[in-house]
Amino acid sequence: MSEKEISIKVNICDRFYPLRIKTSEEEAIRAAVKQINEKVKSYTANYRMQDKQDALSMVSLELATNHTKPSLPEPSIENINEKLKEIEQLLDS
Repeated sequence: MSEKEISIKVNICDRFYPLRIKTSEEEAIRAAVKQINEKVKSYTANYRMQDKQDALSMVSLELATNHTKPSLPEPSIENINEKLKEIEQLLDS
């Protein structure tokens, strides 16, 4: 059985957008909309932007930049143990 879909409207920069989403996505989408609106409000206040479109563009750039940052690989237990042994040897000498 597939997951139920619902229709919602989200308000971004005083404009309403209808969406059809899975019920499991609703919380994440509403949180994203809240984050976007808060960042737009911050940009308009801190940089005195009159046009919300400019602020929305900056928010888009900020979020896209944060999303595309390269992530560091997770260190493995073996690598950690190896480094600990090296440190112990240095301390013993």
